[in-house]
Amino acid sequence: MKIKTHPEATYHTTAINEVGMEGISYIENGLSYPISSPNNDLPGTNPEQLLGLALSTCLNATLEAIENKNGYAHSSKVRVDVYQANDTKGLKFLVDVTVYIPLTEEVGERNAEAMFKLAESRCPVAKLVGGNEGVNFQLVHKWD
Repeated sequence: MKIKTHPEATYHTTAINEVGMEGISYIENGLSYPISSPNNDLPGTNPEQLLGLALSTCLNATLEAIENKNGYAHSSKVRVDVYQANDTKGLKFLVDVTVYIPLTEEVGERNAEAMFKLAESRCPVAKLVGGNEGVNFQLVHKWD
């Protein structure tokens, strides 16, 4: 198999699934993960959970970098709710992203909104899924 290369890349990983929805997916020369459908009781993770973890981790790490650059303590949190739903071509995901940035004396509404927008535009996973139908981002200042 011919693998496409990207000389400009600063990191590369290969994720492999050879079994479909039930079994093991793995990172080449790395970790392996039991995979299971969200529609049964078998142990394992699923694409919905992995998407949620990828987006919440990447977006909050991006926010942390923005906070650090501006001399703020890291206080943001990110919650990603991923829903599976039927559509006319099979299944689709609906993704609701909630970004929490508390308001402080240093970080007012304008700063929080600017950091939120900057993180959304810089996070590689947010850029990948953002702008798609069914993907919504919102900024909140209370974490319940």
